[in-house]
Amino acid sequence: MTSLSVEMLAADAAEPITSAGNAQLGIAVLAGIAVIVLLITRLRMHAFLALTLGSLALGSFAGAAPADTIASFTAGLGSTVASVGVLIALGAILGKLLADSGGADQIVDTILARASRGAMPWAMVLIASIIGLPLFFEVGIVLMIPVVLLVAKRGNFSLMRIGIPALAGLSVMHGLIPPHPGPLVAIDALDANLGVTLALGVLVAIPTVVIAGPVFARYAARWVDIEPPEKMIPQRPSEDLDRRPSFAATLVTILLPVVLMLLKAFVEIVTDDPENSVQRVTDVVGSPLIALLAAVLLGMFTLGRAAGFTKGRLAGTVEKSLAPIAGILLIVGAGGGFKQTLIDAGVGQMILDFSENWSIPALLLGWLIAVAIRLATGSATVATISAAGLVAPLAADMSTAHAALLVLAVGAGSLFFSHVNDAGFWLVKEYFGMDVGQTVKTWSVMETIISVVAMAFIMLLSLLL
Repeated sequence: MTSLSVEMLAADAAEPITSAGNAQLGIAVLAGIAVIVLLITRLRMHAFLALTLGSLALGSFAGAAPADTIASFTAGLGSTVASVGVLIALGAILGKLLADSGGADQIVDTILARASRGAMPWAMVLIASIIGLPLFFEVGIVLMIPVVLLVAKRGNFSLMRIGIPALAGLSVMHGLIPPHPGPLVAIDALDANLGVTLALGVLVAIPTVVIAGPVFARYAARWVDIEPPEKMIPQRPSEDLDRRPSFAATLVTILLPVVLMLLKAFVEIVTDDPENSVQRVTDVVGSPLIALLAAVLLGMFTLGRAAGFTKGRLAGTVEKSLAPIAGILLIVGAGGGFKQTLIDAGVGQMILDFSENWSIPALLLGWLIAVAIRLATGSATVATISAAGLVAPLAADMSTAHAALLVLAVGAGSLFFSHVNDAGFWLVKEYFGMDVGQTVKTWSVMETIISVVAMAFIMLLSLLL
């Protein structure tokens, strides 16, 4: 398909695809989401196919022509992958370099060597938050589990005392902090400022992770007092390496994209002049693409070459990092298509009318919608993408700060009460050797605390800003 035809397709999709009334649209939305939920939960269908079929069902129930629905879905899928796909790929490469080079181990070992017994839960939440910045949640869990189990065993800790802070750090990063897929897609859908969202996200994340991590871990350890399962203690991932990157070099590499994006936001606030030479430079180096690309290129030297990787092994590491994200890219893209179908059907305006009539604050509405979709589908990413599409019109007249807070509200809602329809639930259950009831008492409650506490701080910031 030529670029001209893509532009024409996107232009066509921008027009309303149906003139249905609010009642019919409301039924169409419920039917579309119900199709997605049933396909994911009952038939165990992949989320990409479920979102695709759900989008077609939504258009049909809304009375739109099939061709118009397809045009909206494909335009939304294309624009989402175009804006987010490369960033997800770069994040995956950086995460793989971090894991394979032993850089993650270096951070873990350095912090743990300097942490006292009483400070160990705090050390775990710090490690998980740092490592979780460039890594997808599932990758972060796989990377952190050996550390959690080894620390709990060697230090004779309750597994929950060490494990909950680590899980909280990873989960908060996943739901609130770009460049994770969910926040990135929400930023794109709501046209929010990435740097401001990142800064406010960090501000919300710090107290949230403290309460849901080390503080809640004390209670979780009383409710579920278990020992690390011996069969789940694997070998450390980098024991075959002759040398590892230094702690300082690894930390600089991980934090580089965050610093560059925050620098861009800071300069915009200070100068507020697009023609200013400094702002023009930071607009480039602080863009997510360039910031992550810079970190990847730096990581090839500070992580890969520092670990003794040959050019061939370095190329192999990059190649292996891309294959696992194919499913994530497809889900995110299909979520963008579903979002665009919602918008083009007029659902956004319906939500806008609903919020005005019922006087529901936009931030709370975004959070509630994300919570409902999260409980139904089990996917934080699907919940974030779908909710962001639904509340996008509410962000049109918002200030930069409040648009960023709406992104965070949707992200917070997407983390609410993980249960049996969430892959993360089963991942945690199996790794920690718990039964379903124990997993609910610990992991599910922790996720709910993250969602509610984060939302409380978001609402507080909305009053102050």
